[in-house]
Parts: sequence; structure tokens; C-alpha cells
Amino acid sequence: MMKKNLLKLWAAVSLAVALATAAPLTRGKLHLRAKLQRGGKSSTVPLDGAQGVVVPLGTAMTWQGDINNSNGGPVWYRYRVTGPDGVQHLLRDFGPDPELSWTTIDAEGVYEMELTARQLDSGEINVDSATFQFEPLATDAPVVTPTTHPQVLIYSAPACAVGSTMKVQYMGPSLKTEEMPAKACGNGTMNFYVGGLLKQSTYRVWHVVAGPQGARVGPATTGMSGTPLYQFAERTVVTPAAANAVNPVILYGSLFEPIHASDLNGNVIWYYLSQLTTVTRPDSNGRFWGVGENGNLGPDSQVLRQFDLAGSTLLETNAARINEQLAAMGKPAITGFHHEVRPLSDGGILALAGIERIMTNVQGDGDVDVLADMILVLNSNLEVTWAWNSFDFLDPYRAAVLGEQCGPNGAGCAPFYLATASNDWLHGNSLQLTADGNILYSARHQDWVIKIDYQNGGGSGQVIWRLGVGGDFAIASGDPAPWFSHQHDANFDSSDPTLLYVFDNGNTRQAVEASAHSRGQAFRIDEQARTATPVLNVDLGDYSLALGSAARLPNGNFHFDLGWIQQSYGPASRVVEVNPAGKIVFELQAPTAFYRAFRLPSLY
Repeated sequence: MMKKNLLKLWAAVSLAVALATAAPLTRGKLHLRAKLQRGGKSSTVPLDGAQGVVVPLGTAMTWQGDINNSNGGPVWYRYRVTGPDGVQHLLRDFGPDPELSWTTIDAEGVYEMELTARQLDSGEINVDSATFQFEPLATDAPVVTPTTHPQVLIYSAPACAVGSTMKVQYMGPSLKTEEMPAKACGNGTMNFYVGGLLKQSTYRVWHVVAGPQGARVGPATTGMSGTPLYQFAERTVVTPAAANAVNPVILYGSLFEPIHASDLNGNVIWYYLSQLTTVTRPDSNGRFWGVGENGNLGPDSQVLRQFDLAGSTLLETNAARINEQLAAMGKPAITGFHHEVRPLSDGGILALAGIERIMTNVQGDGDVDVLADMILVLNSNLEVTWAWNSFDFLDPYRAAVLGEQCGPNGAGCAPFYLATASNDWLHGNSLQLTADGNILYSARHQDWVIKIDYQNGGGSGQVIWRLGVGGDFAIASGDPAPWFSHQHDANFDSSDPTLLYVFDNGNTRQAVEASAHSRGQAFRIDEQARTATPVLNVDLGDYSLALGSAARLPNGNFHFDLGWIQQSYGPASRVVEVNPAGKIVFELQAPTAFYRAFRLPSLY
């Protein structure tokens, strides 16, 4: 049954509102204010207008805009900030949320926060701004300052000589020295988020300055972590990691808990303070990417976000704002973001989005809602620079291998709006920019990994090849079912572009043989000869009907996440490391579901 009044409900989404032709900027109707949280305390200090306020670096600030909306109708808000360098940065593009949590430790000095409100019906633009000053935390000596996050501290040191670098090292209860990436010394003080801390523990922290005259170690100071505000599912280590294990941090994209991280003993050492559906990829320097999905709300509530260790939003947009840009490009609208957002080396963003279409006598009799994928490339200002519509390049008559559908509760699908049920045709779940500048795309419900002609933005979007059953590659294997099915997280290795690894959920095998397990796989890919040679095909001992991730570790071992193992009480998960011979050398399990689990050298 088709949903009613959808065109009216989402009319604002399909209209491309051209900012250049909107009413001029006006002041007086929009009011910007801020609320501060000082140090590790939860008390707040409201700042009406926030003009000329001086606060320490890293002070948590919650900004909010109120507008006298005499015309009625929906209003969208955009936040931009200008730092002491005079460069304005977009924090959140136009969307319905008038509130933003943001702070920085990048540099002391004068900042300006700008909030712009746009009335969608009239196109009228109103703007307000507030200036404030971040003052240094350190003056004559290093200092450790608590944040509002119980497992994140700020280490601050006086300025160091230009041409040198500073890194921070710290030691906690494990008595193991850990360190953060170095920063170039500048004209101001040096500040670092110290994250990944055990709860209620004392840490010694110091810095090392490296310059033309050699290295100089600063004095140590101490800081205390707090208690997490959330009780996470208990982890059980089945096979302990080696004493010299690489990548000792696990970052979890949990479906039923906040985004968080643990050490290899299962101790939670960090979590994200706000709500998102999942983390999709870690970025560098303590930054992360994630998506927020809610199938009960419209495209303006489906978000893509970059955030940091302290929980500040660094960059955010929503599907409705992207749809304005797509409409101006003559392209159809997306329904929301799902499964994959990851950074590109040029500062851009690669993202996976849902798109739906009512098709007649395709994948069923009569009118059928078909849910598919759009691949988006955005620049650092969240502007669409390239878009790939799967309806244009893949055959919609090749239905989902197991006939999957999306129901009212979503079942892991991207949001959809045109019907109460939808054919989940593709269910893409990972993207990667390949070494030759094209895009690798995992289509779970086609049992295919697909290479798309992107050419670093100049490509046609044509399918270059399809890997999997019925695809374009021959496979050299004696296994009766050598190919993956309903796979997750297909990636070429960053140091070896001929090595592809993937988590094989195995749903298609399991539909034929109930005892089939999920597998960890790696293939040597010869693109010219169109051959795939298995180099790893390990039975992981359980069947993960959904979710999962795969990676190659720096020591040559492989990491896999069995994200949804159905148990009598609900879903469970296992995180495993196997050596090249397929032997499990580390295993951790938890009574909850992990969409992805990343093994990282640190949270940075």
C-alpha cells in the first residue's frame, strides 16, 4: 500500500532553493546565544548573545538560535565559525536543528560564530553572529585540564619554536607509554586531546619537542579520568592478544549502544557523547565519521557527520540539503545516508545514500517500490561534486539474490518513503577509492563487489567489473562455494592494490546449507586477466547473518568482525584476529551487535 500525501509532505525536499536569489540578509529577527560547560563540571553558564566573552580553550559550548518566525513555515539553520586566522569554516549546513555543540583546542584568540536562518517557504535569510575569545590553558608550565567527557583530558603546553614539532606521551595503570601524533609548533600554545583512558584512573602526561637541536622532554604532570555515564555490554576475551599485539584499540559501531572504543582486554576507554546510528570510519587526529538514520523522520533528519574525541561536531549535512543540490544538478533525491561515509585524500567525502523508485512489473507484478543506492562525492564544504545513481548503471531486473525486502521497521535498510514496504535491491554497505582513482562498491544483496569508473571525479560511472558469482572474474579454487555472499567491508589493501579482503557473511550459502558459517576471505586480484586467487578462506566458526567488517593488520594478520550472531537472548558478536594460516590468535565476544569493529593503533 502506498503512503499518502508524500509529495506534499516532502515538497520542501524536492524544491531547489537558490540562495543567490533569496531575500537579502537581515538582522534583528534571529537571536544567537550560547551555553557553556566549564571543565569537567555539568553546571552551565548561559550567555545572552555571547559578545566579547573570554573562556578557556576547550570550554564546551552549546549554541542555539531563536527566530521570530512571523511568516510561519519551516526554518533551516546553518552554523559557520571563523577563527583567529580569519578563515571561515562550515560546521553544519542548512538543516532543521537550531542547536550545535562545538568547541576547539586548535588555537587561542578571537572567534566569531555565525548562524544563518532560512525560511523555506519565503526564502528569507536572517543572520546573527557572536564574537568570543578562547584564552590559553597553559602559560608558564604544562597543565592537564578535564573536559565534559569523563575519558578525555586536555594537555596544554607553552608555545614551542617554529620549525619544531611537539608530541604528547602518557602513561596510565598499564605502565605502558602511549603517544599521540606530533603537531607543528606555531605562535600559540600547544594543546592535545588525551583520549582512550581507563575509567577513574590517574595518568602521567608529558611532551617531547623535536627540532634542529634534537629532542627535549618536558616535565610530567598528572590528570584523572572520570566514570562513563553509560553501562556497556560486558566483553569476554576468549583468546588473549599477544603481549606485543599491534593496533591495541577496538572502535565499535554498535547498533544498540553509543559509539565507543575498548582496549584488547575489553575495557571501554572512550565513547561518543551524542547519538548517531553508527560510526562508519575513523579519520585522522581523533576525528570520526558517522551517520544518523531514522526511517520515521524525513530527509532533513538523516545526517552525515564528522566529530572529534570531545564530541564536537566538526562538519555535518543532511539528506534534504543534499537534495537541493541534486535537484539543481538535474538528479533525483536521496532518502538518507547509510552504511558508509569515509574521507578522501583531497579533503573530500565519499558517502553512500539511499534512493527509491516506483517501478512497474519489475521485481514483481504491478507497482513495486525498489530501494537502491546513490554514491556521492562531496567537497570539504559539503557540496556535491559527483553522483552515481545505481538505477542508471545496474540492471533492476536482477533482483536481490534472496528476495530481501524492507518492512516498516527498516531491517537495516536506508530510509524509504514511497510505500510501506520496499524491495531491498542492492543494500550497498561499503565504498573505497581505489589506487587508480575509481570506486569499489559492495552490493550485499547482489553478492557482488563492483568497480565503478570514477577517475577522480572525471569518470562516466560505468561499471568496470563485477566480482563474485555470475560476475566477470574466474576464480582459481577447489572450494565448491569459493565466492563470498551478502558480504561486508570489501577493501583493497592500502599497501598492495592487488590484495582484496572481505567479510563473507555467507547468507546465500547458509540458505542452502543451514550449518554454513561466515568466513574471512582475501583474494589476489588480477584485473587484466580477470582472475581471483584466494589467499585466505577461513571458517570463523559462527554464522553472522548481518553486519561485519574486515581489515589487514600491520603484522600481516587479518581482523574480522562477526557483527550479528543470533542467540536465544538476541544478537551477539565476535571480533577475531587470524594469522595468514587462518589460526585465530585473538578473540573477543560481546552480547550485542556491532555493525563494524575497527582495530586501530590508537584513537588518533
